[in-house]
Amino acid sequence: MNKQEFGAGIWHFATYLDRYATDGYGEPRSVLDAIKLAGTVKDLSYVDLNYPFFGGNFSNEEIKSALDEAGLKVIGITPEIYTREFSKGAFTNPDSGVRKRAHELITEACEAVKFFDAKYVKLWPGQDGWDYPFQVDHKSLWKNSMDGVGNLASENPDLKFVIEYKPREPRVKMSYDSVSRTILGIEKIGLPNVGLLLDFGHAIYGGESAADSAQLAIDYGRLFGMDVNDNYRSWDDDLLAGSLHPLELFEFFYVLRKNNWEGVWQLDQFPFREDSVEVANMAITFLKSVDKALDSLDFEALAKAQSNHDAMAALKIAQKALYTQLAKD
Repeated sequence: MNKQEFGAGIWHFATYLDRYATDGYGEPRSVLDAIKLAGTVKDLSYVDLNYPFFGGNFSNEEIKSALDEAGLKVIGITPEIYTREFSKGAFTNPDSGVRKRAHELITEACEAVKFFDAKYVKLWPGQDGWDYPFQVDHKSLWKNSMDGVGNLASENPDLKFVIEYKPREPRVKMSYDSVSRTILGIEKIGLPNVGLLLDFGHAIYGGESAADSAQLAIDYGRLFGMDVNDNYRSWDDDLLAGSLHPLELFEFFYVLRKNNWEGVWQLDQFPFREDSVEVANMAITFLKSVDKALDSLDFEALAKAQSNHDAMAALKIAQKALYTQLAKD
């Protein structure tokens, strides 16, 4: 088994605004500043880059130079199809011209994926959906959601596209809002290069079990990527991974290990008030403990307990493996 690699969204190392602190939670940083910070995180190997690159008009070559200096690689490119230009939707915008613009922007991002030799184009159509009853025609909205992805995937058969689903925000109700609906759409699209990225926090605040969601996506051969964080189950807080639901996170990784799923373990955290490097280091330290706990987990005894639906026996086995390792580390 290969040594586990870790990654993070480059936004982890940016500074943030919200509707209250409109002046931001820190001095603005460019993507070059963020890459430099990310390079100081121990055991971080990959970053996911927003496209266009934030904080300046930077070329691919300039970004590549900064990445090389920081010792980082690119796992994915995330086109920003959720900004003001797409406030009424990207794939589902009622204006065909805006839908075309979304297609063009993602096509540009495809070229960046090729340049950086990244693993996929990540699609997070955060503005696709609706807010009110009767606002949209659900049939045409869903068709546009699938057609938008399908057209890109068919035009770029050599690239992988991952859809990151989320229940809500910024739209009150997002088109790709759950693991089941996203898989349904992907299967309808019917192309082998379309999969999903499972965000642990999106799953649990959407009322899912992230472990169950991962198994479903794996069963359909559609789990192309994942990232982790934590929340209080009522909002996408993007807190430190393992800070609130360590046992559920452990079960999520148990499902990945059980199915021999191999990929980068990514962080999607938003440290508004904390030091971003410290938060990343702390998360990776926890994830490394999870990885070692999986090595010591008694899979055979756990399978026996699960075959009898013996909750107490299963919990004892899982807790012993995780908490013993955490105590050591």
